[in-house]
Amino acid sequence: MENLYNPRFEKRGYIQIYTGDGKGKTTASIGLAVRALGRGMKVLIMHFCKVKHQTGEYKQLSKMLDNLDYESCGLPHYPTKGGITNEDKKAFDEGWHYVIDNHLKYDMIILDELNIAVDFSFITPGCITQFLLGKPKHQEIVITGRNAHPELIAAAHLVTDMYAVKHYWNCGVRAREGIEF
Repeated sequence: MENLYNPRFEKRGYIQIYTGDGKGKTTASIGLAVRALGRGMKVLIMHFCKVKHQTGEYKQLSKMLDNLDYESCGLPHYPTKGGITNEDKKAFDEGWHYVIDNHLKYDMIILDELNIAVDFSFITPGCITQFLLGKPKHQEIVITGRNAHPELIAAAHLVTDMYAVKHYWNCGVRAREGIEF
């Protein structure tokens, strides 16, 4: 059996998508970030539509900043389809331009809730696909959020659909600190 960690193997980065109505999309991507950091990789986490300072993962991971840049372009509210403002769009644009301007510095980029940004028409799938096609060969890109667009699914190498079989939110339980944020 071949040793998968043999340095003679060319390093190749892939495109991963975590989507669906189930819980765990961001959690899966944070796990990938921790694993990459443990291997000395340089990682960018960009939260779209979320405020980073409110999440438990930010509070802990921000202490591990050697190879991690943890950014957010979310406003203090989560946008909804019926209530998207110009400020929401402007915040997204600033975050996306940060990714574009800085992406060459990273081995892994996590684009958390980017699928939601497409769903809200903040960006077109074609614009994202163009970015993905131009990524450095070694770079891993992870995209999360509900409603992944078919064009992004086609461009990805791995797609996981988180399916909610049962969720306590359906019984009225709100997001809990340390569990959902």
